[in-house]
Amino acid sequence: MSDPTLMDQLEIRALLDRYCDGVNQRDAAIWGSTWAEDAVWELPHLAMEGLKGRDTIVAAWTEAMTLFPFVNMMAQPGFIHVEGDRATMRSYTTEVAVTQDGNEIRPRGEYHDECVREKGVWKFSLRKFKVLHGE
Repeated sequence: MSDPTLMDQLEIRALLDRYCDGVNQRDAAIWGSTWAEDAVWELPHLAMEGLKGRDTIVAAWTEAMTLFPFVNMMAQPGFIHVEGDRATMRSYTTEVAVTQDGNEIRPRGEYHDECVREKGVWKFSLRKFKVLHGE
């Protein structure tokens, strides 16, 4: 592969895959490794606007995961655009989750992402989620 932009796109796709793997494995270390140190996570549908910093984001996610005995998340990028050490991506998610009371939810969503190369590794610097259907 001689096109560095294509290699970056593959690495960003792997970032998205690692994010889903962290969710599916319920592993805060894997999931947390996808976030830049000073990242921002916006979940307007949950009134969680602008969680700032990896530690804050991981703590909020860890607490939220206690509400769901089962979660499975899959994601597919719609586009990835790379400019040097920064990139934007739009991705679509399909999730299945079971709540503490046994109800199953199946939200479909869209993320608008900004990524940054941090110490040679692509990370999310901003993830903004929008519910498309369900939940």
